[in-house]
Amino acid sequence: MKGVIVVVSVLVLALMGGCGIVLANPPLVPPIQYEQFCEAQKVAGTGIVDVSTSIVDKKIALEYYNTMAGDGDLELDSEHKYSQNPEKIATEVESVNNGKKAGFNLIENTKMTYAGNTPLVGGKLLNSKAFYGGIGAQVQEMFSVYEMEKDETSFFASTTPYNPLNCTPCCGEEGYPDCKDKRCPKGDCPVNSETVTAAPCPRPDKVDPCKGANCTPEELIHSLKRAGRNTALVEDLMTAQNNVYVPSHLIGIDTKTSFNGTWGTDATWHKIFYKDIKAHEMFTGTFEAEKLIKFHENPVPEKEKKPCDGVDC
Repeated sequence: MKGVIVVVSVLVLALMGGCGIVLANPPLVPPIQYEQFCEAQKVAGTGIVDVSTSIVDKKIALEYYNTMAGDGDLELDSEHKYSQNPEKIATEVESVNNGKKAGFNLIENTKMTYAGNTPLVGGKLLNSKAFYGGIGAQVQEMFSVYEMEKDETSFFASTTPYNPLNCTPCCGEEGYPDCKDKRCPKGDCPVNSETVTAAPCPRPDKVDPCKGANCTPEELIHSLKRAGRNTALVEDLMTAQNNVYVPSHLIGIDTKTSFNGTWGTDATWHKIFYKDIKAHEMFTGTFEAEKLIKFHENPVPEKEKKPCDGVDC
């Protein structure tokens, strides 16, 4: 028993950072050698249906499963697009970014009709895995239907832009002792709406973006931390060089469906010690439904003050 207590204590200390809890959940950095996957299909016919797709990527904290099976009349038009580089999937989604194009790591579109004496049984799971740097939110859809019409879009974003457009000044910051003209061009860095012309960079405590001062995703994390509550600045920083905004962290489903049978959704968002959100719906019978489920977290790392800050422990 003593050994168990010691092990548990070590785990708790590891999770709490020794002296306190530090919360930091910035967007993930896309790999230099990014990977992609695309599947598009149109199917119409009568017979046995067995369809499944799964995408699991620990580097971007993505877990996605989509499956269905039945025996009947089917018309299916579906597309999966997955990319560790979100700029490659610039898509208009009505419920994201006011319907304007945005960059995603995963987009799934499905239009389907089904009718049969054997129920079409299936489900979908979309998860932003907290253990790998996601936000710990997941959305799930389940159904067992004799008839169904569905028009649905699933979306997921967890990374920074692959090629960020803007950066905030880096002068004097730890890890960036020098701020070169190429990063912060002379006369091109506003400070509280005043343009600095006497020096190549403004003071290091300012958070105004240097427009066009391209930086790496790793450097962008530092800029996001300085942005704080300035949401307009965060949007500028999360915009890529091709002017595509990346809305990380984001996970959701937007669906319109009519069915005869059973259909439902589960949505959860859990963070240890302080957050637990659950939404459940299940319907059996003949229904029409329109539903949007969306979880979003501001991509600015947040550091909580340690309970024993200043004490050697």
